[in-house]
Amino acid sequence: MNVQDIVNTVSQKAGLDQGTTEKVVGTIFSVLEHEAEGTSAANFFAQIPGADALAQQYDVMAPGAAGNGGGGGLLSSLQGALGGILGEKAGALVNGLAALKASGLDMSQIQKAGTTLIQQAQAAAGPDLTNQVLSQVPGLKSHLGIS
Repeated sequence: MNVQDIVNTVSQKAGLDQGTTEKVVGTIFSVLEHEAEGTSAANFFAQIPGADALAQQYDVMAPGAAGNGGGGGLLSSLQGALGGILGEKAGALVNGLAALKASGLDMSQIQKAGTTLIQQAQAAAGPDLTNQVLSQVPGLKSHLGIS
């Protein structure tokens, strides 16, 4: 199963268009790429062809990414300050969540897409490896409504 298969399934099950789904999947993968560390993350991305490229396309830490100096205002300033104080790891999660909310989806749509994405990742990379990577980003799981 490659990343396009995952995008297609998430799009269908969450009722989202392809472009929005690609952004959601890429954003979540980008958060995982920045926050999960070590060989488990590398192995996870190796199991899903194209996931790494999609994560880089929607890099939550890139200049101009949602919440990463792109817009301005209080929220952007807060995100920049939090990212600076807490380091890249917290900044990636904050920026990723801001990007998901900026995509125009409500929390139930984000949670449905996130849950479906995790199910598809477990099918592609295996439940143990997927859960090992997710355990390194506990804030993401709670925001996606995954226990």
